[in-house]
Amino acid sequence: MVDVTHKKVTERQAIAQAYVEMSKKTLDLILSGEHHKGDVFATARIAGIMAAKRTASLIPLCHPLALTKVEVNLTVEPAHNRVRIESLCKLSGKTGVEMEALTAASVTALTIYDMCKALQKDMVISSIQLLEKTGGKSGHFRAKNKAISEIN
Repeated sequence: MVDVTHKKVTERQAIAQAYVEMSKKTLDLILSGEHHKGDVFATARIAGIMAAKRTASLIPLCHPLALTKVEVNLTVEPAHNRVRIESLCKLSGKTGVEMEALTAASVTALTIYDMCKALQKDMVISSIQLLEKTGGKSGHFRAKNKAISEIN
């Protein structure tokens, strides 16, 4: 792991996204609340939050972080038969939270896939990316031409 002993503690935040594209039939079943596995979005949201907290166990050489906020929001885009996932991770610390935000978005998407794979195996997970990060020596980063909801 990189030595961060002498780095300054700063407030750090990262926002990431992912999409899950599916058939109208699958999306409608999720939205109806009649999925046989239960509330897909609630389960996926909790999975994403748990994943953010476990990132250091999943990604080699990641520092274990004391996150002060993890939020996962899901937005249905019916015109595209997809769900947009946006995750936010925040802390005051010596290293960034980009990997935690990306892990949260990824695992949320994977959980949606897992819960719905019996209905549809050809769902597509896409556009997993960092949208914005603040804090630390490298300063502010914002992906070009990317929408960020007001989740913070």
